[in-house]
Amino acid sequence: MAGKPKIDIEYLKAAVQEPANFWGIAGFAVAAAYTQSVVPLGAALVAEGLYLATVPASALYRRYIDGRHKQQLLKTRELKRERLLETFDPREKEAVIYLRHLKTQIYDNYKKFTGSSDVPMNLKALDQRWEDFVDLLDVYRRRKKHLRSINRQAVQNQLTQAERAVETSTDERTRRVQQANVEILKRRVAAFSELERSVKLVEGQLQSIENFFGLVYDQVVTLPTPERVTSLDFEQLSDSIQMTKQMLDETSDVMGTLDAHNRDVGNLDMLTSGAKQ
Repeated sequence: MAGKPKIDIEYLKAAVQEPANFWGIAGFAVAAAYTQSVVPLGAALVAEGLYLATVPASALYRRYIDGRHKQQLLKTRELKRERLLETFDPREKEAVIYLRHLKTQIYDNYKKFTGSSDVPMNLKALDQRWEDFVDLLDVYRRRKKHLRSINRQAVQNQLTQAERAVETSTDERTRRVQQANVEILKRRVAAFSELERSVKLVEGQLQSIENFFGLVYDQVVTLPTPERVTSLDFEQLSDSIQMTKQMLDETSDVMGTLDAHNRDVGNLDMLTSGAKQ
């Protein structure tokens, strides 16, 4: 025998805050005031109890609330992304807007040439790929800016001097301090190389996304059958983007570790711009 649906507190709160519930209670209150009787208030309590016992546990109502919550999250994400776009320079913003325009053209052309009222799910994946493009472009521009702000030769010179100090030091304590500094500087130089590699990787991934959009657009325009588009390998691009994001996460961990070491030894001028804030 199936048990009764459990009333989740979030669905209960949503039901209480529904305009229909508010106006229902207000109606009973008006009736009580008009008749100078407590009977409408008693009826209101019974009706409210029945409402809260059934509506929040309803599968239909829960689907409605889940859908509404999903739409709110989507709007919040879109607003956050639009605010991010405002921080882009004109050239970066132009690339993002062009790709969004191309995506819209792809959808419109698919409907036009196939007579369909909607686009297939794999084609709708271009929405997520566009968002990936914006996110990766944001990472690219910030890391590119950081690379330009780095005086790599100065760090390399510090490393050479620290290594020389280790070799010439006669005091064990001084030598250990200098050796620790050498290790930090070596890791910093390695991080620079890793950062450069990540910038090149993201640049290639951005070009890959742009080229894929162009390929899909060409396929839709010259579409012999709807299956031609659905046969495109969307998963390959998705997997490539995920690997790129994973690599970026790993690089962020490396940079964070280096910033912690530099802060500990007082090399505040060696912190990344984000860590200084």
